[in-house]
Amino acid sequence: MSVLIATQALNCERDERLLVQQLNLSVAEGEIYQVEGPNGSGKTTLLRVLCGLSTRYSGEIFWRGQAIKAVRHQYLSELLYLGHQSGIKSVLSPRENLQWHAAVKGVQAHDAIDAALAKVGLYGYEDAPCYSLSAGQQRRVALARLFISHTPLWILDEPFTAIDKKGVAELEGWIVQHAQQGGSVLLTTHHDLNLPMTLNKVVLGG
Repeated sequence: MSVLIATQALNCERDERLLVQQLNLSVAEGEIYQVEGPNGSGKTTLLRVLCGLSTRYSGEIFWRGQAIKAVRHQYLSELLYLGHQSGIKSVLSPRENLQWHAAVKGVQAHDAIDAALAKVGLYGYEDAPCYSLSAGQQRRVALARLFISHTPLWILDEPFTAIDKKGVAELEGWIVQHAQQGGSVLLTTHHDLNLPMTLNKVVLGG
């Protein structure tokens, strides 16, 4: 298995406080990693650094064996980040939100958008304004992004927030399927994952 993302002596800080220290991490194709730790230990900070949203770090991050500073465009095009918040525009419809996401990613996804919305249980809601949807449905709009850009690395921060029991089981299945198809997943969650494969852990201190 090829290593997709790796870190070397990675230190991350937030508000001038060092949270992640000397992290050496290697995530290969087909692997799932859960980042664990108490509140305030730096889980979200680490994910934001790894997906390029924060530059407050020292050490090195590598993508497919190359420093991300040298392959930043390729790196960002091959990862999908879903933050703790749904990150959708409430005045837009689910379809419009995904059209915007596809445009940012530079992918042609016209046919894939409606299929993705159906997959996450939003058939019939494609054109409803997102402010009229429940919190769980809005989270499903965000999750639909997983199926339109075909990125090998998923970085997910509390992806199970606001979704029901059926949705939890579905998302677990999608995560496993992504890994079985050669993708990699890095996630944080307070949910007790029930996966039929190895779940690797990154444990951060308090």
